[in-house]
Amino acid sequence: MLMIAVNVPPRDGGGDRISPAGHTGRVTLPHPRTGGAFTSPVRPGSGWPGDPATARTAVASTPAEVAAIAAGARTLEQIDAGVSVCRACPRLVTWREQVAVDKRKAYADQPYWGRPAPGFGAARPRIWIVGLAPAAHGANRTGRVFTGDRSGDFLFASLYRSGLANQELCVDSADGLTLDGVRVAASVRCAPPANAPTPAERGTCEPWLDAEWRLTKSDVRVIIALGGFAWQAALAMIRRAGGAVGVPAPKFGHGVTATLSTPDGPVQLLGCFHPSQQNTFTGRLTPEMMDDVFATARHLASSA
Repeated sequence: MLMIAVNVPPRDGGGDRISPAGHTGRVTLPHPRTGGAFTSPVRPGSGWPGDPATARTAVASTPAEVAAIAAGARTLEQIDAGVSVCRACPRLVTWREQVAVDKRKAYADQPYWGRPAPGFGAARPRIWIVGLAPAAHGANRTGRVFTGDRSGDFLFASLYRSGLANQELCVDSADGLTLDGVRVAASVRCAPPANAPTPAERGTCEPWLDAEWRLTKSDVRVIIALGGFAWQAALAMIRRAGGAVGVPAPKFGHGVTATLSTPDGPVQLLGCFHPSQQNTFTGRLTPEMMDDVFATARHLASSA
């Protein structure tokens, strides 16, 4: 067994380019916080912090199996476990696992999760945050959505300032981060090449989002969509759940709110620019702008 002492490396905020690190999936490396030994990708049930699956968790290998497993889930824990081992999109499976083996140079001495990223946060959320997909060297490395990259740094720092998170630190799945009345999920659960899932891949992943919504919708009062794709995904999810979004459908914009009718009562959809480096480095999205979105969300959630 190969064990290498490691310190948590600095963020590497580049794109999806990967640097061959000379490792293979058979090499065992220590988790940067716990020191536990893992291969890349991480095997279900091998002890990774926060891993919801076991070696016996049912694996969805086709879109039909995704739909069946998601529909049969009765708890968020079951959904998270099923998400975390899903293999229904061959292109995404190949990409996420290749990234986990090749890695980025800055993280060459770490194991990579290399699996889909389940939702994270409160079991009975008042506020839902929906993003696009995990980052190749962020959640695909750490195993927790929006964790380990600069987008997550920006997002969770704002949640902390807004009183919705216990800390702004979000470097790995064992860092102690918890959310207060908030759940975060991606509409597509695997890191996609060029951050661009295909329409078929988006459709295959929809039942996971629908199942999460089914189990939390009675508590949710606000959905925050991080970007236009997440906005459309949220509208489609509400329609599939028997809700109404109006005609014409509301258009995405930063700070835009739309009231959606659902069988469980009205839900407010709130738009926010995605905290990507393209937006945050250029000033299109500032910390103050994101803080304002969460202040609005808190007000809407408390007054509903």
